[in-house]
Amino acid sequence: MIDTTLIERINLLSSQTIQLCYHCHKCTAGCPVASEMTYGPDRVLRLVQFGEKERLLASHDIWLCAGCETCGTRCPNEIDIARVMDALRQIAIAEGVRPAEPYAEKFHKTFLFIVQNMGRMHEASLLAAFKLWTMDLLSDMDSAPAMLLKGKIPLLPHLLKGRGDVRRIFEETSDVKRET
Repeated sequence: MIDTTLIERINLLSSQTIQLCYHCHKCTAGCPVASEMTYGPDRVLRLVQFGEKERLLASHDIWLCAGCETCGTRCPNEIDIARVMDALRQIAIAEGVRPAEPYAEKFHKTFLFIVQNMGRMHEASLLAAFKLWTMDLLSDMDSAPAMLLKGKIPLLPHLLKGRGDVRRIFEETSDVKRET
């Protein structure tokens, strides 16, 4: 018999209904990082349905998800798989599972910190904070000048007027994360 605890937990955290997935594979076919994943979005949902928590939390897939939401836009049942992946990351962090990808948890936490405090993402701040936290200062720095010159990484952040509202959202949802 399948333990449905994981399905219920993921449904609650992600506001999705995993049981609707009938594995048409459209999500995986459209995923830009599926080739780097062990399972891919479709099989991740299948593993959730089978209650394979340990296997999922130990996988690279939940940390490799780019959150681009291509999978969700392709899903005939409108399952937002990016939200499912985020829920799996929340569970992994809450349960102290070491990410399969080096630095993945630090990147994830840095990303959320930047959004929480600026109201939106600012790539230069993310890059600086992540590099300082990991002390991995020089890797991939050869691409930075070209990205700066092309305007791909704006140096100054655009602060939202409602960033206090974003901060409140984080504070209100942090109670939900602690319950996981």
